Amino acid sequence: MPTTTQSTPPIAAAPRAVNGQGDMMENASTGWEQWSPRAEIAPRFRVDAAAGRKGRGAIAIEIADGDSAAWGAWRRRVDGIVGGRVYRFVAFYKATGVAHPIRSVSAQLDWLDAKGRRVRPPDYAMPMGQEDGWTKLAHIAPAPPEAHSVVISLALGWAAGGAVRWDGIELKAEPAAPNRVVRAATIYARPQNTASAAASVEQFCRLIEQAAPQRPDIICLPEGITLIGTGLTCAEVSEPLHGPTAKRLGKLARQLNCYIVAGIYEREGQVIYNTAILLGRDGELAGSYRKTHLPREEVEAGLTPGDSYPVFKTDFGTIGIMICWDLQFPEACRALALAGAEMVLLPIWGGSEPLAYARAIENHLFLVSSSYDMKSFVLDPTGAVRAEATPKHPVAVAELHLDRKIIQPWLGDMKTRTWKERRPDITPELSNPGHAPLK
Repeated sequence: MPTTTQSTPPIAAAPRAVNGQGDMMENASTGWEQWSPRAEIAPRFRVDAAAGRKGRGAIAIEIADGDSAAWGAWRRRVDGIVGGRVYRFVAFYKATGVAHPIRSVSAQLDWLDAKGRRVRPPDYAMPMGQEDGWTKLAHIAPAPPEAHSVVISLALGWAAGGAVRWDGIELKAEPAAPNRVVRAATIYARPQNTASAAASVEQFCRLIEQAAPQRPDIICLPEGITLIGTGLTCAEVSEPLHGPTAKRLGKLARQLNCYIVAGIYEREGQVIYNTAILLGRDGELAGSYRKTHLPREEVEAGLTPGDSYPVFKTDFGTIGIMICWDLQFPEACRALALAGAEMVLLPIWGGSEPLAYARAIENHLFLVSSSYDMKSFVLDPTGAVRAEATPKHPVAVAELHLDRKIIQPWLGDMKTRTWKERRPDITPELSNPGHAPLK
């Protein structure tokens, strides 16, 4: 087949109608056309007659050694799309010699109107794990109202010496879009002159009880709830992970049937961490996170930094936790997002509100902060404030739809686009930033 050099809508590809059930599932080696933005950077296309997942044919793309500019895709148009209907797309690939598959290997959906014009920026299918040595990509989304067809593009680019095989391609109409709904709560309180950790914690507990009528699924409390207002030191209020604060909050979590995140100072032998604990709906400790970025003041107070970014599977989705100074640096939130976090809880003493917006936007996730000297709010992936707790209204709850697609004008769905266009291959960790010595 000839390689087209067309790079703007309308998009042409071999058409195929969707059947009455909205299914397209067959041998991947038939019905596809080759495409590249320019003929001079086209990779090599071929069909492997028996190289698919189940011994059938697979379509393949290969790039010669030293050819770092090559980029191309197998394309296929599917007609009979119903605007507004939800579709599930699945494809499997096996890559060799590809250093950064998330960037170099892509499965893209271009929704077209009746005249073959693109009606919104493309959707990308994202990795969903491995099956029999093949990587599964999937995407679920409603077709735009104007859509009449969709062009599927299975691509490889910028991977000199690399190759990819594609098989198991499926496009299927779904009865409805997934709709996970979570009610996230944040609390604003600043206990004063309490003289004990337990007394400070009780002030937060009373506010948690006030939140009960709003049926929260998860509640975020600030950093250091055992320290604020006591006049004590971190060491003096430190306690074991399963200590009195976890037990007290666990009792409330069980009563309200919700998750609770709160900051404490964890003692493990001679070591003290600035830690956030996660209590489950059953009242048991479901996880903990130790603050990785310590400011000088906490180092001088004798605290020790954590060294990992765990994520936690809840019954509504995957969450991550950051604490205060972590917000100042992009790595913590980026690590959590890469690990699958859909929501980040931020117990914080006080910090940069613009950076909170940035972390939510750049990682396309929900962020819930609870603070003393900063806003206690719930942000969505566009940076919009969904709820805010204040001294006058110390409990705020937002209903969040984790599966709702947020399509931004001109940009499309940044939840997938962010990761496809990021450049991890040229942003290595730097132990020495290369600045001139300070004088």
